[in-house]
Amino acid sequence: MSATTSIAAPRAPSALLPVAALLVNAFVWGVSWWPFRHLQGLGLHPLWATALIYVIAAAVIVVRWPQSVGQLLRTPVLWILVFASGSTNATFNWAVSIGDVVRVVLLFYLMPLWAVLLARVLLHERLTRLALARVVLALAGAAIVLKPEGAGWPVPSSLSDWLGIAGGFCFALNNVMLRREAHRPPEARALAMFAGGVVVAGAIAAALGALGNVPLPPAPAWSWTLPALLLAGAFLAANLSLQYGAARLRASATAVVMLSEVVFAAGSAVLLGDQALSAGVLLGGALILAAAALATLESSDAH
Repeated sequence: MSATTSIAAPRAPSALLPVAALLVNAFVWGVSWWPFRHLQGLGLHPLWATALIYVIAAAVIVVRWPQSVGQLLRTPVLWILVFASGSTNATFNWAVSIGDVVRVVLLFYLMPLWAVLLARVLLHERLTRLALARVVLALAGAAIVLKPEGAGWPVPSSLSDWLGIAGGFCFALNNVMLRREAHRPPEARALAMFAGGVVVAGAIAAALGALGNVPLPPAPAWSWTLPALLLAGAFLAANLSLQYGAARLRASATAVVMLSEVVFAAGSAVLLGDQALSAGVLLGGALILAAAALATLESSDAH
């Protein structure tokens, strides 16, 4: 059986494999801050690193499934996926490279809030009382996470905050579009996601580079090219896993499973970094996680 067939269509009602696939994606994203910071320390900005990683991943897709290029070009609706996936990767990878990892990931995982709204508009999923409760809990959790220790309004206070929030919205759009366009050829969807990482991250890096805000990539050296190649392989596996899982679960259920990234990120930040979890972050994070957990009940009621 070809890889295309195995990714293309669900074969059984069991959610075990889709959930396992989403956990792989969550793990890669949850610990990705560490290699991105390592590459940044070697002179490779996270935007350039993202573009390079996805050039490699996109090339693998094109070599394996050359028909994917024409499929993507002939399917304008997949260009939304190009934008959503590319923006997700550019904003998230940049944010975790410069900000507090746990804070960024929690703000990123306001995704269930955006998923409620996007699933209503794009998938026509009904807006239930549970969905509204999720919105309230997510907003309350975000307010606590964003609240300064002294005084002031709970608003984003840094570039990494804004990038984390924007990335969560784009990731919700990415997952909703994967669900809506699940009938499209899987190789076309995969190429759309990887091409997005190249186009969006590369365009932002080039624009900021022209303004002198992002340095050009360093001269090729194994010290950074080898880690970049390994990271490209990890993201290739992670994004194919996301495509497999998100195409087989409801958007709300996908959002819940992907919350395991918070655990992976928090654990790795404490073990590999020097970050501590404050009471405010723990409380706000608990509310955001509770908001997403309600989607499990809603998903169960819908089947």
